[in-house]
Amino acid sequence: LDPAYPLERIAYMLEDSAPVAVLAQGATRALLGDVAVVDLDQPTWQHHAVDNPQVAAVSAYVIYTSGSTGQPKGVINEHPGVVNRLLWMQDAYGLKADDTVLQKTPFSFDVSVWEFFWPLFIGARLVMARPGGHKDPAYLCEVIAAEQVTTLHFVPSMLDVFLAHGDVGQAAGLVRVMCSGEALPGSLVRRFKQQLPGIGLYNLYGPTEAAVDVTAWNCVRPDVPDNTPIGKSIANTRLYVLDSQLQPVPLGVVGELFIGGVQVARGYLNRPELTAERFSGPVHAAMYRTGPGAYCRRISSTWAATMTR
Repeated sequence: LDPAYPLERIAYMLEDSAPVAVLAQGATRALLGDVAVVDLDQPTWQHHAVDNPQVAAVSAYVIYTSGSTGQPKGVINEHPGVVNRLLWMQDAYGLKADDTVLQKTPFSFDVSVWEFFWPLFIGARLVMARPGGHKDPAYLCEVIAAEQVTTLHFVPSMLDVFLAHGDVGQAAGLVRVMCSGEALPGSLVRRFKQQLPGIGLYNLYGPTEAAVDVTAWNCVRPDVPDNTPIGKSIANTRLYVLDSQLQPVPLGVVGELFIGGVQVARGYLNRPELTAERFSGPVHAAMYRTGPGAYCRRISSTWAATMTR
């Protein structure tokens, strides 16, 4: 629940999710109505057991989609999917104890999941940006330099603003930059390489319905395509590009992207009909259908998935 949300949206999310309790601080208590609250400003909750509970069979979290096509939908993600996502990211990008991750995505968006838990997962350092700081290129440059940040995330449109208006010389200590949430133009990749040479840039793709990201593409190669691929599937996930008959399309032909594997969410909260429609597959497997607009193409010696939307 983002305190910056309109009161109507907060009320809808509380009614839809029916939480047993809400963790809150300070003035945010007034936004929550009659729901039971654990006040984090009070010391009493600190006296509960610190042992890890057995939670594997319980959903990890519900994040609501933006609601751009109607009422927001609560997506129920599972612990194994989130853990798989974190284990893959560590295996792929090798965060170390002396790395620093900048957490700047509002926690109502799913990118924040790995921003919070990846550094804590392996003992690296976590720095939290000030509220709204993700929109301020000058502030981001300052905090990157002051906190010796090595790892952070941008949506491509914000990376564009950062490169155009930030003092990127202060960001020379970065090691890796992740992009997701929007199509990554090849022109932006070229600018990034010119302004921040030697820093890793990675294009990730995945819906909220599949524990944040399910594909990855390393932008290191010298041949920069105009439409950056979303790449290949990550560990323990599968991608299928299918036609209207749920049959694989030929390479290079546009079809609908289906996602399978451990990261597929349980479904939508209180939306059984929509869950049945979107979480389905050709053999009744646990799959999520993203909608039309994907194809596979060959880039040098590599086959990679590319989105057309």
